[in-house]
Amino acid sequence: MVEARRHDSQTKRARVLAVLEQMLQHGTPITFASAARQAKVSAWLVYAPGVREAIEDARARQHLQGSPDHRTSRDPPGATTDLALARAEITRLRAERDTQRQQLGLALGARMDNIAKADLLTRVDELTRHNNELAANLSQCRSEGTVMVARIAELEDDLAAARTSLRRMVRAENLPAAITTPKGERP
Repeated sequence: MVEARRHDSQTKRARVLAVLEQMLQHGTPITFASAARQAKVSAWLVYAPGVREAIEDARARQHLQGSPDHRTSRDPPGATTDLALARAEITRLRAERDTQRQQLGLALGARMDNIAKADLLTRVDELTRHNNELAANLSQCRSEGTVMVARIAELEDDLAAARTSLRRMVRAENLPAAITTPKGERP
């Protein structure tokens, strides 16, 4: 089992070295990730001792050879200009989009404020009308209260007079009976 693992590791390392040679021949930029991807090995293997040094050596050789960038060699002339123009257009469109978003947000906020103001004005009118009705009702109740207080005072005076009159009448009724009736007899 150990022998099988050792053999598998050697096969993978050899595959990485073969991929590095192909990348150097084709002028493909060499990175640890691209070497691992093309050799179909895990990323940790390309950083293992022995393989790491081989990749760093291949990168140094590629740099010394001054291999052309594979993207520019395949691009048609003027593609770089088109790309720069497209990027400038994208930047302009993004700025325009942001400006329009901001303006839309302000317009929507103003519209919401107008809707809220209309509702508030309607509510203020309703409350003012209700307040006026309550003020009129209070004024009427106060005037009725004043009339009632005067009426109560008048009725209290009448009641006091009636009580006084009743007392006099009771005394007058009791007095002649006490004078005319002999002591010890009851009427």
